[in-house]
Amino acid sequence: MEEMEEELKCPVCGSFYREPIILPCSHNLCQACARNILVQTPESESPQSRRASGSGVSDYDYLDLDKMSLYSEADSGYGSYGGFASAPTTPCQKSPNGVRVFPPAMPPPPTHLSPALAPVPRNSCITCPQCHRSLILDDRGLRGFPKNRVLEGVIDRYQQSKAAALKCQLCEKAPKEATVMCEQCDVFYCDPCRLRCHPPRGPLAKHRLVPPAQGRVSRRLSPRKVSTCTDHELENHSMYCVQCKMPVCYQCLEEGKHSSHEVKALGAMWKLHKNQLSQALNGLSDRAKEAKEFLVQLRNMVQQIQENSVEFEACLVAQCDALIDALNRRKAQLLARVNKEHEHKLKVVRDQISHCTVKLRQTTGLMEYCLEVIKENDPSGFLQISDALIRRVHLTEDQWGKGTLTPRMTTDFDLSLDNSPLLQSIHQLDFVQVKASSPVPATPILQLEECCTHNNSATLSWKQPPLSTVPADGYILELDDGSGGQFREVYVGKETMCTVDGLHFNSTYNARVKAFNKTGVSPYSKTLVLQTSEVAWFAFDPGSAHSDIIFSNDNLTVTCSSYDDRVVLGKTGFSKGVHYWELTIDRYDNHPDPAFGVARMDVMKDVMLGKDDKAWAMYVDNNRSWFMHNNSHTNRTEGGISKGATIGVLLDLNRKTLTFFINDEQQGPIAFENVEGMFFPAVSLNRNVQVTLHTGLPVPDFYSSRASIA
Repeated sequence: MEEMEEELKCPVCGSFYREPIILPCSHNLCQACARNILVQTPESESPQSRRASGSGVSDYDYLDLDKMSLYSEADSGYGSYGGFASAPTTPCQKSPNGVRVFPPAMPPPPTHLSPALAPVPRNSCITCPQCHRSLILDDRGLRGFPKNRVLEGVIDRYQQSKAAALKCQLCEKAPKEATVMCEQCDVFYCDPCRLRCHPPRGPLAKHRLVPPAQGRVSRRLSPRKVSTCTDHELENHSMYCVQCKMPVCYQCLEEGKHSSHEVKALGAMWKLHKNQLSQALNGLSDRAKEAKEFLVQLRNMVQQIQENSVEFEACLVAQCDALIDALNRRKAQLLARVNKEHEHKLKVVRDQISHCTVKLRQTTGLMEYCLEVIKENDPSGFLQISDALIRRVHLTEDQWGKGTLTPRMTTDFDLSLDNSPLLQSIHQLDFVQVKASSPVPATPILQLEECCTHNNSATLSWKQPPLSTVPADGYILELDDGSGGQFREVYVGKETMCTVDGLHFNSTYNARVKAFNKTGVSPYSKTLVLQTSEVAWFAFDPGSAHSDIIFSNDNLTVTCSSYDDRVVLGKTGFSKGVHYWELTIDRYDNHPDPAFGVARMDVMKDVMLGKDDKAWAMYVDNNRSWFMHNNSHTNRTEGGISKGATIGVLLDLNRKTLTFFINDEQQGPIAFENVEGMFFPAVSLNRNVQVTLHTGLPVPDFYSSRASIA
């Protein structure tokens, strides 16, 4: 119950609410305190003048914040209303609970009336001390605000529960503290008097004995108070307006104030809102339970940190004592580091305990207040505050869900002392990692004897240093672009050997590797320089060829089982440099027209080479040849092939050209220009042709001399 006390105190006077009223913002004020913080506004700001001008839309008009200084520049509290001559500037005051409030603009005139009936100055304005919303009062003044009878009842029960302990009513001399109360007898008993005067046998055995506090509450339960309408004091509330969210009387409905609004029975809405508040409290109760368990966890963490600190210090001292005198000078610095971490962890956990305790106390107070409100039997009074309480309960529950129940600090001391260096390195001795669970791996070593290149592929091998004690989870291999450009990752994994294919021929690459684990990555190894082959050695690729292609001679010789043309590619692709290869005609029957050239990897395999836009080819029969790309035939040239003929293909990616040769003579002009990208050697043939591939050949001398002249 003690945590609920903050909910029961006025933000202005700091005392328990006396005759509380409910502001439109759902906050409460003592009626006397509300009168004390009234501020007079100019005539032009009054509700009457606004309604006369057609700008008024409600009984209570919120002030234009541009015309009112709500915050003091000096202390960010409430300031005085100094926008007009009729409201002289006065300094703000501070209530006992720390909320800054407006003092009265003018001393209230002497009156014999109660604060509720005393007249309110015309054109008065009131500002909520909690949410800072300001509004102008109408002709009813403070009487226009509903009274919070539920809050009055909760305060009454709370104050009675804080009174002195209940005494036994049957003790003859000094009454002892009562231990039970009989609901049927309506008498408080101490243990001796209960055994003497109220034995648990006979007719008294059926009486119900309850704790004194529960008995006192049952005594206070009284018939439900009948609430009256604030506009029609002789009428009782009988309905509830859903749009206005307020109880209304029969006369209000007759006058048509809520004619277009949805109106429901007061009792039904009372039960509905009680059920909603109860459901909201269930969720908040779960959060409070989790918070209590979390506090236990945090308190256990304090003890665990203490124990781990002692254990870690013992290990550290044992390591340092095993070293020579130089380690003793370093030991004090390391212990200071551990103690600093120890204090940091304790501070973080204790701060979190303090923060969580305050939040839990506020949550528990709100829960107890809501539970007391639920006990109230006044439907209209309950409905006046239920919406605000439901919002507060949901907001408080959301605040618990934003990671507040997660420890900000672990109990482990994540420090590791590396004692492997030699004695001459003692002056560099330090914790390898302060925050990480383990050190990073050592720098890998490239094994030069196992690193090599073949054609346009490079194989690299590496290992961890022999004295390394930190395991690696994997490795990252990086190569540059072969022209001295930026490094890029080509392999990430646990293996210590990797072959990289698809490099440029006759190019120089730089390679490096680094290790990694959960803590981080190691420094890079030394850079290894790799040189790819000047010329390409390759064979036909069975994996990408049409199924009708027949391979022999280690995949250097191919033919076909079909009368239709089928395509086969070479295993190596080219994207840079000058490359030359030849094909010899081993068998040539019935004058077919095989095609030779280059193609993309996704070229069509069941038609003649050059029929689609993925191939550039020359097809030739026994008399003449044509160049073909995307089914376009060009440059018919006399001169064909026969058994034993040699077809040469020259791909110059430096000049972006493709040229063909038959028996060492250029066949026609340059076949294709502006070719760039990745190309694979390609052939299409049928069962009447068999060819053999020859690779690793230098560029013909006449072409080299021509290229140098050009």
